[in-house]
Amino acid sequence: MTQPSTTQRYEILVGLHVSDQEHYTNYRSGMTPILKDHGGYFRYDYTIDTMLQGNADEPHNRVFVLSFPDQSTMERFFSNEDYKAVRAQHFDPAVESGGILAAYACEVPDRG
Repeated sequence: MTQPSTTQRYEILVGLHVSDQEHYTNYRSGMTPILKDHGGYFRYDYTIDTMLQGNADEPHNRVFVLSFPDQSTMERFFSNEDYKAVRAQHFDPAVESGGILAAYACEVPDRG
């Protein structure tokens, strides 16, 4: 059996407490094209209703993994002026708390 090909990526695991779903939906719509322009994508994306354990100001209700080609590309994405404008308009009023839970380099299956 042939093993699927993989690619080295840099990923972040993010946990958030989203309090305004409408603003958060607008944030995701606005930031996704910028993310794609930077070679990034959501590798995993979950909504959750119970946080069993953790050190957070508010229980996380959204957990996801963002995947980037490398760490410097991720840094360019978060410092991009268009991204920062979308974040200020929609993310900041939508998210009560949260942030990056982990960052790591890993091999991921190629997206066919």
